[in-house]
Amino acid sequence: QVQLVESGGGLVQPGGSLRLSCAASGSIFSINAMGWYRQAPGKQRELVATITSRGSTNYAGSVKGRFTISRDNAKNTVYLQMNSLKAEDTAVYYCNAEVTLVGEPWYRARDNNYWGQGTQVTVSS
Repeated sequence: QVQLVESGGGLVQPGGSLRLSCAASGSIFSINAMGWYRQAPGKQRELVATITSRGSTNYAGSVKGRFTISRDNAKNTVYLQMNSLKAEDTAVYYCNAEVTLVGEPWYRARDNNYWGQGTQVTVSS
Protein backbone atom coordinates (compact mmCIF):
# COMPACT_ATOMS: atom_id res chain seq x y z
CA GLN A 1 0.00 0.00 0.00
CA VAL A 2 2.93 2.30 0.69
CA GLN A 3 6.29 2.46 -0.98
CA LEU A 4 9.37 4.28 0.22
CA VAL A 5 12.10 5.09 -2.28
CA GLU A 6 15.46 6.23 -0.99
CA SER A 7 18.20 8.00 -2.88
CA GLY A 8 21.38 9.93 -2.26
CA GLY A 9 23.66 7.29 -0.86
CA GLY A 10 27.14 6.69 -2.13
CA LEU A 11 30.83 6.93 -1.41
CA VAL A 12 32.14 10.04 0.30
CA GLN A 13 35.40 11.04 1.94
CA PRO A 14 35.64 11.64 5.68
CA GLY A 15 34.48 15.14 6.47
CA GLY A 16 32.29 15.22 3.41
CA SER A 17 28.54 15.52 3.10
CA LEU A 18 25.64 13.59 1.65
CA ARG A 19 21.95 14.30 1.44
CA LEU A 20 19.58 11.37 1.56
CA SER A 21 16.03 11.57 0.31
CA CYS A 22 13.08 9.30 0.88
CA ALA A 23 9.83 9.74 -1.01
CA ALA A 24 6.70 7.95 0.14
CA SER A 25 3.90 7.04 -2.21
CA GLY A 26 0.75 4.98 -2.20
CA SER A 27 -2.57 5.21 -0.40
CA ILE A 28 -1.33 7.83 2.02
CA PHE A 29 -3.60 10.35 3.64
CA SER A 30 -0.91 11.81 5.83
CA ILE A 31 2.40 10.84 7.36
CA ASN A 32 2.55 10.84 11.14
CA ALA A 33 6.28 10.44 11.35
CA MET A 34 9.29 9.57 9.24
CA GLY A 35 12.77 8.62 10.17
CA TRP A 36 16.13 7.26 9.24
CA TYR A 37 17.77 4.17 10.66
CA ARG A 38 21.05 2.55 9.80
CA GLN A 39 22.69 -0.81 10.07
CA ALA A 40 26.39 -1.51 9.84
CA PRO A 41 27.78 -4.99 9.22
CA GLY A 42 27.54 -7.13 12.32
CA LYS A 43 25.47 -4.57 14.19
CA GLN A 44 21.83 -4.07 15.00
CA ARG A 45 19.77 -1.51 13.18
CA GLU A 46 19.81 1.75 15.08
CA LEU A 47 17.87 4.96 15.03
CA VAL A 48 19.54 7.89 13.35
CA ALA A 49 16.86 10.56 13.34
CA THR A 50 13.09 10.91 13.31
CA ILE A 51 10.66 13.71 12.64
CA THR A 52 6.97 13.85 13.47
CA SER A 53 4.13 15.49 11.62
CA ARG A 54 4.43 18.41 14.01
CA GLY A 55 8.10 18.82 13.27
CA SER A 56 9.51 17.38 16.46
CA THR A 57 12.88 15.76 15.88
CA ASN A 58 14.92 13.14 17.62
CA TYR A 59 18.56 12.27 16.94
CA ALA A 60 20.97 9.62 17.98
CA GLY A 61 23.67 11.09 20.17
CA SER A 62 26.34 10.07 17.69
CA VAL A 63 24.93 12.28 14.94
CA LYS A 64 23.70 15.32 16.83
CA GLY A 65 25.22 18.47 15.45
CA ARG A 66 26.23 16.75 12.23
CA PHE A 67 23.00 15.41 10.75
CA THR A 68 19.76 17.25 10.13
CA ILE A 69 16.43 15.64 9.36
CA SER A 70 13.77 17.60 7.53
CA ARG A 71 10.57 16.97 5.67
CA ASP A 72 8.39 18.25 2.89
CA ASN A 73 4.85 17.23 3.74
CA ALA A 74 3.50 18.26 0.36
CA LYS A 75 5.85 15.80 -1.31
CA ASN A 76 5.67 13.12 1.39
CA THR A 77 9.43 13.26 1.49
CA VAL A 78 11.97 13.20 4.27
CA TYR A 79 15.60 14.24 3.97
CA LEU A 80 18.72 13.58 5.94
CA GLN A 81 21.51 16.07 5.51
CA MET A 82 24.71 14.45 6.70
CA ASN A 83 27.72 16.66 7.30
CA SER A 84 31.16 16.00 8.73
CA LEU A 85 30.82 12.36 7.88
CA LYS A 86 32.99 9.85 9.67
CA ALA A 87 34.00 6.32 8.83
CA GLU A 88 31.74 5.11 11.63
CA ASP A 89 28.77 6.48 9.70
CA THR A 90 29.27 3.79 7.09
CA ALA A 91 26.10 1.71 6.98
CA VAL A 92 23.00 0.92 5.05
CA TYR A 93 20.51 3.68 5.76
CA TYR A 94 16.82 2.83 5.85
CA CYS A 95 13.88 5.15 5.61
CA ASN A 96 10.86 4.52 7.80
CA ALA A 97 7.39 6.01 7.75
CA GLU A 98 4.35 5.74 9.99
CA VAL A 99 1.37 6.74 7.91
CA THR A 100 -2.35 7.31 8.06
CA LEU A 101 -3.82 5.45 5.14
CA VAL A 102 -6.58 6.79 2.97
CA GLY A 103 -9.92 5.77 4.44
CA GLU A 104 -8.58 5.02 7.90
CA PRO A 105 -8.61 7.11 11.07
CA TRP A 106 -5.43 8.78 12.19
CA TYR A 107 -5.02 6.59 15.27
CA ARG A 108 -4.50 3.53 13.10
CA ALA A 109 -1.22 4.98 11.87
CA ARG A 110 0.67 3.12 14.57
CA ASP A 111 -0.21 -0.08 12.75
CA ASN A 112 1.05 1.20 9.41
CA ASN A 113 4.81 1.23 9.55
CA TYR A 114 6.81 0.92 6.35
CA TRP A 115 10.46 0.60 5.41
CA GLY A 116 12.47 1.49 2.37
CA GLN A 117 14.91 -0.84 0.68
CA GLY A 118 17.95 0.89 2.13
CA THR A 119 20.73 2.91 0.57
CA GLN A 120 24.43 2.35 1.15
CA VAL A 121 26.53 5.12 2.62
CA THR A 122 30.26 4.52 2.64
CA VAL A 123 32.65 6.98 4.23
CA SER A 124 36.21 6.23 3.22
CA SER A 125 39.30 7.95 1.91
